Amino acid sequence: MGPMTAVDLPSWTDALPCPLSAGWELVRQQALPRRADDGKPLGGFSAAAYAADEDKLWLLSDAPQGHLVPVRGLARWIQTGRPLEMGLSLMLRRSQGKPLPVRLDGEGLVLRGDQAWIVSEGHRQHGRPAQLLRVSLRDGRLEQQWDLPRTWQFSDGFGLATNKGPESLTSRADGSLLVAAEAPLLQDKSAVGFDQVRLAAFSLDGGWSELGSLPIGPAVRSSSMVQGLTELLALQDHPGVLALVRRYQPPAQWGARLVLHSGAPVLQPLVGWDLLDAGLPADNWEGLAWGPRLPDGRRTLVAVSDDNFNPLQRSWVTVLAPRHASPFGAQPARSWQCGPGALSVD
Repeated sequence: MGPMTAVDLPSWTDALPCPLSAGWELVRQQALPRRADDGKPLGGFSAAAYAADEDKLWLLSDAPQGHLVPVRGLARWIQTGRPLEMGLSLMLRRSQGKPLPVRLDGEGLVLRGDQAWIVSEGHRQHGRPAQLLRVSLRDGRLEQQWDLPRTWQFSDGFGLATNKGPESLTSRADGSLLVAAEAPLLQDKSAVGFDQVRLAAFSLDGGWSELGSLPIGPAVRSSSMVQGLTELLALQDHPGVLALVRRYQPPAQWGARLVLHSGAPVLQPLVGWDLLDAGLPADNWEGLAWGPRLPDGRRTLVAVSDDNFNPLQRSWVTVLAPRHASPFGAQPARSWQCGPGALSVD
């Protein structure tokens, strides 16, 4: 494996509201088509990553036959409103060229040059382990794969629960990758009133290290209520993460909350924002990616929903920007009131 290099992440000042209570501005929103130009179904988008050099937003589908879909013109859409353009699907394949196993269930995505890093959720009942995969963006072929940490693997009373494997994958400033489970491991069922999910880092030398945990909300005891962590994003100058927490209660009550966490070994919530209040439709929001900058320097945040190939849901791409207040008028706030030290939400 070639070395992972440090990555360019946005700073707190550019990427977060200032003050934090200012919240988020809805910049653009588009429902994606349900079918590709060739008539095949489109959907199941569980993760996203932006390639600025090509102005492409790559979407990862958790369809039975996993694939990536390039969406062209993100920066142009933000600037002009010209609709996004769907590219041809890139099927994920074994190194010999055959399709990867059905129901790979890729859920997290990071881009590094011409490679895509994908975390798969796995299937406990089928004995298919959750894994970290590296594939080529040139032809979709698998280059290498790694099992997750031993304590996450399936065994009696331990490991990832059914359909609760990792959905979050993000780059850290040092080049390592951060993975999080969607829900507590079976051995971590909450006794303290809060559901906490485990975090693990995949390091520059190809090894795993467990990094503690992150609370996602009060422990859910009802079989009809489901909550889980669906995505993480790291910042350049902040040790914490932005977390996307989804809630669902049948038949169609969706919730999506973006939460800034910090601390160790348990990351604690500092402030949260209800994304439905920011203008996102009530749907299954699963993916986050840092998008292009606006002319005023603010970094955009791209959110993607997974329609589960359900006709009652949609695949949405939404672009948000952090609101910046300023005592000098409409100009964006500067570091005098923003940054890791500005934790007040007033």
